[in-house]
Amino acid sequence: MNNTPSPQVNPDSTVTLHFSLTLADGTPVDGSQDGEPMTFTLGDGTMILAFEEVLIGLSPDDKQQVSLEPRETFGFPSEDNQHWMNKADFDPDMELEEGQLIEFSTPAGDQLPGVVLEITDDKVLVDFNHPLAGHEVIFSVEVLEIK
Repeated sequence: MNNTPSPQVNPDSTVTLHFSLTLADGTPVDGSQDGEPMTFTLGDGTMILAFEEVLIGLSPDDKQQVSLEPRETFGFPSEDNQHWMNKADFDPDMELEEGQLIEFSTPAGDQLPGVVLEITDDKVLVDFNHPLAGHEVIFSVEVLEIK
């Protein structure tokens, strides 16, 4: 009989897992259950800290589900993250619509999503808050492998 204890997730672990992220009302947001499992190293920025903390101490085949408040995950929406932009700065062939999600490039080359809130003759109000800001989320995970 093998009495070797199962490895546990620690702050330096590389973990392979399946996960799902849903809103409190059950609306699916993200996940890997229908596809390939996700592999990442804790602390590499792939997952937010609150999700990583759920994994600490879990072993292969362990499952966990937790409800996380906005302050633990994506924060709360702020009017400071809504910005008026010149309509002329958008591609003239782009048909802008309220509610439209647009990917913007930052000066550092990162991609930042923004949602069009309002359109006037010459300006566009874009919300750069995280789409899940202000929402409670349910994080479910199944640990497959730990290195």
